[in-house]
Amino acid sequence: MNRSTKSRGAALTLALALAHVGSAGAQSPPLPATGTPACTAAQHRQFDFWLGEWDVTDGSGKLVGQNRIESAQNGCALIEHWTGAGGVTGTSLNVYDRDRARWHQTWVDNSGGLLQLDGNLAGDAMILTGEAFDAAAPARSARQRITWTPHADGRVRQLWETSQDGGKTWTVAFDGLYAKKR
Repeated sequence: MNRSTKSRGAALTLALALAHVGSAGAQSPPLPATGTPACTAAQHRQFDFWLGEWDVTDGSGKLVGQNRIESAQNGCALIEHWTGAGGVTGTSLNVYDRDRARWHQTWVDNSGGLLQLDGNLAGDAMILTGEAFDAAAPARSARQRITWTPHADGRVRQLWETSQDGGKTWTVAFDGLYAKKR
């Protein structure tokens, strides 16, 4: 076998090995021990009240943005697509983490902002909390708490609060009311 044939053979072997690894990674994970498909437990549906296309207003009724929340990954995640009236856009990935028995959100926006929150449903409201650095004082972090509360009329209130003193006192960062687009 000449050198060129050996090189082509090695390249083909490598390509096949990589294709196998890639296809193995793309396979579905095994079903949970119960035999039911992943993400069908009630906990995975707790945040479904937020699904939809929304107009978001502030307390005075002024439109502050639009938001689209969609189901993804066979119902295992929610993806948020925010467009603020002032030009801020953002995306969040929301998932019920069955290993830690809590919800997790990772938010990223077009200013480079990152927010990571964890929490659970408390009564009818989803409450997620986390730490984030203060844009005005980058060396200092603040506690973040966001609460989504569904209303009987189908609207959802999102209240975002921050605390500089470890949660003793809270300041409202955002208070918005979501109404489904018609």
